[in-house]
Amino acid sequence: MYSFSISTQNHTEFTDITKEVQAAASQLKIDSGLITVFIPHTTAGVTINENADPDVMMDLAEALERAVPWKGRYRHSEGNAAAHVKAAIVGSSVQVIIEKGRLQLGTWQGIYFCEFDGPRTRTVWVQGSR
Repeated sequence: MYSFSISTQNHTEFTDITKEVQAAASQLKIDSGLITVFIPHTTAGVTINENADPDVMMDLAEALERAVPWKGRYRHSEGNAAAHVKAAIVGSSVQVIIEKGRLQLGTWQGIYFCEFDGPRTRTVWVQGSR
């Protein structure tokens, strides 16, 4: 397994981690197979989406905020229930095919770490299989 840290600066933040995941695939010496990116946090997630236009991630953040507003009638006493719900919607892992040592993503795709309760320092785990 390979891991790396991310320090987020904002309450809600989407960080392109495609290069870090590609570096993990190289470190793990995966030539052909799958790589799993896993976020071991309950108020953060990971997604694959467009990386050409930054407005896409802003739109996603705004849509999630409309669907799950930070201020709401939640029972969770820590005050970050919305972050838990958003993380559950987005999910905690993605898989990507590796071929000839390279991530097989579409032309406009990138892998994004999704922060919903920042700023924080977070960990990303990457595991490969052949």
